[in-house]
Amino acid sequence: MRSMEDFVTDEATPPTAPGEDEHPALALANSAPALTGGHTADLLSTPVQAERWLARRELAPPDAGLAEVCASRLRSLREQVRSLLASQVAGQTPPPAAVAAINDAMTRVPTAPLLLWDEETGPCRVAPHPVTAIVEHALAVIAADAADLLTSPDAARLTACASPPCNRFLLKHGRRQWCSTRCGDRARAARAYARRTATD
Repeated sequence: MRSMEDFVTDEATPPTAPGEDEHPALALANSAPALTGGHTADLLSTPVQAERWLARRELAPPDAGLAEVCASRLRSLREQVRSLLASQVAGQTPPPAAVAAINDAMTRVPTAPLLLWDEETGPCRVAPHPVTAIVEHALAVIAADAADLLTSPDAARLTACASPPCNRFLLKHGRRQWCSTRCGDRARAARAYARRTATD
């Protein structure tokens, strides 16, 4: 049976922003969307939600059993990634702590398959990600994606949604400045209202 929290999150969560499917770092940055009325829908607020978020992106098994410390680390990386993306959009130098957090996450797991010896098949190379390292692996993948995004041609397409109070990032396609149809409709309605009140 679904909880009330599930229904509220489903209702409040906007659709995927352009670029999120290709870049898990962009999806992470957008995982606490601002809502009207000054509220936020944090998709990582509990270990269960964080596990569900990671599983949807194939960064963790659905039954990983994440603890609060794991969800907290994911939320912490989110803030650092948001800081990096905001700096890129504003054309500013990012805070050194954000760069350090990305580099730290990328270097916590082996990047090369290690040599292991299997009793039945003999030597083999695998990239081990034991249950205790699920979060480290997920954070490393997201951090590497953030680094790739910021150093790729896609960095020039990165922008913030132009429909307040939305706080999400997206990759621009053409002249589109909104992360979703809902935000675009809201921005157009606000412009129409401003025109009407200006002529009254």
